[in-house]
Amino acid sequence: MPQRHPVLDRPHLDQIDPARHVVIAGPTASGKSALALAIAEAQGGTVVNADALQVWSCWRVLTARPPAEDEARAPHALYGHVAPGRAYSVGEWLSEVAALSGRLIVVGGTGLYLNALTRGLAVIPPTPPEIRASADALRATPQGLARMIAGLDTETSGRIDLQNPVRVQRAWEVLQATGRGIAAWQAETPPPLIEPSSAHLLILQADRDWLAARITRRFHLMLDQGALDEVRAVLPDWDASALWAKAIGAPELVAHLQGRDSLDQAVEKAIIATRQYAKAQRSFFRGRMRDWRQIAANH
Repeated sequence: MPQRHPVLDRPHLDQIDPARHVVIAGPTASGKSALALAIAEAQGGTVVNADALQVWSCWRVLTARPPAEDEARAPHALYGHVAPGRAYSVGEWLSEVAALSGRLIVVGGTGLYLNALTRGLAVIPPTPPEIRASADALRATPQGLARMIAGLDTETSGRIDLQNPVRVQRAWEVLQATGRGIAAWQAETPPPLIEPSSAHLLILQADRDWLAARITRRFHLMLDQGALDEVRAVLPDWDASALWAKAIGAPELVAHLQGRDSLDQAVEKAIIATRQYAKAQRSFFRGRMRDWRQIAANH
């Protein structure tokens, strides 16, 4: 008999309309996948990945992708379907979600994906490599960031966080590449793929200490299930700057395999990195998803 997630005990299940899409957010290790599977089994629907690291084919254990037995219990989509070395973006993910049919139960912790899904995504042409290189070089100079800010259009300068170098550089690149400010592109954002008013938007809220303990247990379980072997398999192609290499725990285990850290040191660093990531996720959700329904994860 399948396990039931605590939040699905009545009356909560009665409050989820089987005819509506469900979008589930929450920090890593908070139990999002278990909730999504429970809803899919109870009411039907396809569980759709909204985790930017679970899309990569090289990571199953290390990113806590649903195991094969869970995938057999309900339809799953967009897990482990992207090979390392390929370019992949939130826009591509969104187009893949749009191609799915039926009721969707979207689950993940990547705020950029969830925002694009429920608020829409501005279609901005990609930055040519030569402009990206120029931007990197300019930003590396002593007055580079200030020069980028001075070169932005007024509307964009008034809307973006000028204290965030990454966002400033992105805005500068867009203006250089297209001749239009990023604010103008964002003003043309199409309607969201999933309208918030027609879906259940849920956030799992986890007690910090409870989640910290769960993160520790889960990482040790990952090691037991072969996480180190997964990292060893990609070591010949390791590129720390690649998107797929950003999986939490991967850089730390690579350091161990390359002889720079003991396994205990690598594990400790990976657990700390995971906790820091969970903190950043909670901060993002508080700032951007205040209107989502909050559900306690630590029952």
